[in-house]
Amino acid sequence: MSFGKVLKDKALRRTLTPVGVALLLWFVMFSPWTSPHLNFWLTMALSGVILSSLSLTLSPELRTSLKENFRPYDLLLGVALGALLWGIFWVGDKVAVWMFPFADGEIGSIYSMRDGTSPLLIVVLLLFVVGPAEEIFWRGFVQENLSKIGTPTLAFIVTTAIYALCHIWGLNFMLIVAAAVAGGVWGLLYRLFPNRIWTLIISHAVWDVAVFIIFPI
Repeated sequence: MSFGKVLKDKALRRTLTPVGVALLLWFVMFSPWTSPHLNFWLTMALSGVILSSLSLTLSPELRTSLKENFRPYDLLLGVALGALLWGIFWVGDKVAVWMFPFADGEIGSIYSMRDGTSPLLIVVLLLFVVGPAEEIFWRGFVQENLSKIGTPTLAFIVTTAIYALCHIWGLNFMLIVAAAVAGGVWGLLYRLFPNRIWTLIISHAVWDVAVFIIFPI
């Protein structure tokens, strides 16, 4: 086996091990066997801390990118992208309810996860922990590392698929579709503009707060 292949194999293992951790955490958060016994938002925030910490520990390049690539206009672009994505989901909600009789109930069950938790706490966790952590992990770490192992386009497809399938534990078709659409948008933008990680972080946080608390669909 060539040195280059060994190096690639090690890089792949270094990437897939945290992905395995993510799959386990998503199972705990969403599965009907574990989720009723947990506070979803606190568990999700803890998961975000674990995954982003793993990402930053294993990837010095990611730490450098986050440190050097922030620009003031990332804030404006991130807010605009978050608003655009909210609009896409607003239209998608109407189409889904029209096409699938079960869609309304499944979307309602997603929003029921807010029950029993302070809206202010949810906003704080989404803005400062969950949204940023997901982009740091899924785009900044997983998609970036897979791009180096394979091709950027394949990395985008694989990362988006894994991100969507992580949500299968919730046994909610609309949740999986939502993850695929949102993950596809962020993943495609990262594929095209890999230095705009801060735009994606801000847009993810803004979209989360908008769709769950300020302007529920």
